Amino acid sequence: MTEKLAVDGGNPVRTSPWPSWPVFGREEEEIILDVLRSGQWWAVGGRRVPEFESAFAAMQDAKHAVAVTNGTAAIEIALRALGIGCGDEVIVPPYTFIATASSVLAVGATPVFADIEPTNLNLDPAAAEAAITERTKAIIPVHIAGCPADMDGILALAAKHHLIVIEDAAQAHAAEWRGRKVGALGDCGTFSFQASKNLNAGEGGCIVTNKEDVADKCWSVHNVGRTRSGKWYEHHVLGGNFRMTEWQAGILLAQLSRLPEQTERRTSNALRLTALLDQIPGIRTLPPDERVTRHAYHLYVFRYDSSEFGGRSRGDFLKAMGAEGVPVSAGYVPLYKEIVFQRKTAGVGSWCKAGRHVDYSRVACPVCEQVCDDAVWLFQTMLLGDAADMDDIASAIEKIRAAWTA
Repeated sequence: MTEKLAVDGGNPVRTSPWPSWPVFGREEEEIILDVLRSGQWWAVGGRRVPEFESAFAAMQDAKHAVAVTNGTAAIEIALRALGIGCGDEVIVPPYTFIATASSVLAVGATPVFADIEPTNLNLDPAAAEAAITERTKAIIPVHIAGCPADMDGILALAAKHHLIVIEDAAQAHAAEWRGRKVGALGDCGTFSFQASKNLNAGEGGCIVTNKEDVADKCWSVHNVGRTRSGKWYEHHVLGGNFRMTEWQAGILLAQLSRLPEQTERRTSNALRLTALLDQIPGIRTLPPDERVTRHAYHLYVFRYDSSEFGGRSRGDFLKAMGAEGVPVSAGYVPLYKEIVFQRKTAGVGSWCKAGRHVDYSRVACPVCEQVCDDAVWLFQTMLLGDAADMDDIASAIEKIRAAWTA
């Protein structure tokens, strides 16, 4: 006789809480008090922001970093700094947070969606190449869930077609491609320190690059169009106030010291979980790529096959998992189906009129749409637990499958 599911009134596999987030302690308290007592809460003239920029650049194998207000602003700043605007096209994946594409809209350019790879859920270089037109100026690969995109393919494509590469590394702190940290592999890379991220200060963002001129241009856009050598009331380009505060930088410096151990723990638990889930019919884990030498595991994603679970839908599965004490998510929908892109197609609102008209209602990315139908997310905080926590996840799935296939 199979065990009764919690969703049907049975006892759940798990009732204990998952690791809390954020993790903080004396280090954060001391550095915040130091900022408070310094009287220097503003980035201009402060020491914590440049200290964090230097530390974060070094961690990401980059020569330069510009700390900003958030990850969305980081992408927009990078686009503006690199001269992308009205009439230009930027290739983006549809399986990502909306900021990857909405930032393109924000500078007046046109997002062009190219499909993803089923193995890593990242932008497919072949699909990206097929999407290139005479208006294409840049490409934004996203290191989704913390797994680096195929940067060999992306960089080769960019070199062939003379495209700018902006890495969206919002979920990929400490991730590595062929032993190099992501972010400065292309022209520049952007990061987020929003509350859910592996490195967080509630909000915050950063741009990293190995190119001094790109760093200077980003610095100018983020600091109201000033230049590093110019006067205070001297504005050279159209910019905005996107400066990070000393408070955020202080918290990030403390959080940065915790990241290596947390990354190791997430990796260890993810490997254990993969070994367990690979034994369950109907659950497909994402295959490893030897070129990915460090996965950041902001998310742990697997694919759900309803035919191995008695034909029960993914929605039923998510509900059953939650009842068993294991919180999971369906994740993204294809970005081109978001209402804002349908409004862009219809010309409702204020949009750049110089660009090529793209009918987003006609866009179809089959791999992305399939992934959006069957992917299941686990969150990075769950990977900060121990081996027994990973066992609970697998046990909940096995219990559900047994009940639905009895």
